[in-house]
Amino acid sequence: MTAPARTRTSADLIRAEEPVLAHNYHPLPVVVARAEGVWVEDVEGRRYLDMLAGYSALNFGHRHPALIEAAHRQLDRLTLTSRAFHHDRLAGFAARLARLTGHDMVLPMNTGAEAVESGIKVARKWAYEVKGVPADRATIVVAAENFHGRTTTIVGFSTDESARAGFGPFTPGFRIVPYNDLAALEAAVDETTAAVLIEPIQGEAGVVIPDDGYLTGVRELTRSAGCLFVADEIQSGLGRTGRTLAVEHESVVPDVVLLGKALGGGIVPVSAVLARRDVLGVLRPGEHGSTFGGNPLAAAVGTAVVELLETGEFQRRAADLGVVLRDGLTALVGRGVVGFRSRGLWAGVDIDPAIGTGREVGERLLREGVLVKDTHGSTIRLAPPLTITADELRSALGALEKVLV
Repeated sequence: MTAPARTRTSADLIRAEEPVLAHNYHPLPVVVARAEGVWVEDVEGRRYLDMLAGYSALNFGHRHPALIEAAHRQLDRLTLTSRAFHHDRLAGFAARLARLTGHDMVLPMNTGAEAVESGIKVARKWAYEVKGVPADRATIVVAAENFHGRTTTIVGFSTDESARAGFGPFTPGFRIVPYNDLAALEAAVDETTAAVLIEPIQGEAGVVIPDDGYLTGVRELTRSAGCLFVADEIQSGLGRTGRTLAVEHESVVPDVVLLGKALGGGIVPVSAVLARRDVLGVLRPGEHGSTFGGNPLAAAVGTAVVELLETGEFQRRAADLGVVLRDGLTALVGRGVVGFRSRGLWAGVDIDPAIGTGREVGERLLREGVLVKDTHGSTIRLAPPLTITADELRSALGALEKVLV
């Protein structure tokens, strides 16, 4: 009689990855097999509360029924045409996304890094054709501690040596200034400046929130200098901070907005560049493109995401539950937490280094059934799905208190 096949454990599967996967990540030792809402389950059947939500790609939770239904309907009809042809889902998606964000035109792409690269190209083209910057002299001002992706162009203006080291030579044309420093920004902008590219809240840096008035100052400075304000809302946008876009906390309208992550609903990669007509209008056929950008499946899912946000429900949930998150973290300050920054359902939590690194705290929380991600030493990030309940959020905070105290 043949013995039944042994179910492979998490440890088995992690060992199996080692010789065949490039080691560009250092994941926590959990192997997820199923997920629903804010909960994931590993191959052994253990359940975990997801407090990372795919770096905000899962703003609406795992397998949100409206998004899954939209994907299923489209899978039965049409998934890809390339942009060599029109398809029946793209115009509606672009129009609704533009209306949601208050912009005129949409350039659909796939990943967040593609959106940033596309935004850079558009800003340079605009600088040459509209602003009149001499050929090949356009500059873009960025902020230190930024995270916009990991392509060679983008890591070239990163200040994180682990992202930069070994990948040069880098693309010229970028100036780096301290984040949240309007005087430094003003000194860096000149007649060659095509754009100022910043995150309204720096996610990878530890959810760093600028002073009140900073984004307004960036808007005023770029307008007076005749250059573009490009806001990277790939992590901060689409409800995460309690508003559709994080810049709305200061009632600021950038010239260009970059979106990604949550735009694909955790189902397919979807990103976009949004801008005024006179900015995105500089692109002509053949100058930029993407085989998969704006494909029918992406447009169907993206439209369903926009529909969820049009009601305002998720923005309100993030704002209301953000108070629960902030109050819970405030209670932990001095009890293992040395400080934190939060806006909506997004927080960077600085752990007392005497207690452990962010990675060590993440491993302890894993054993308590909570998934988080560390960044920069003893900092962890909390970014649960916007579908989380107050009780689930308090349960996660209770687990954090347990591993710290």
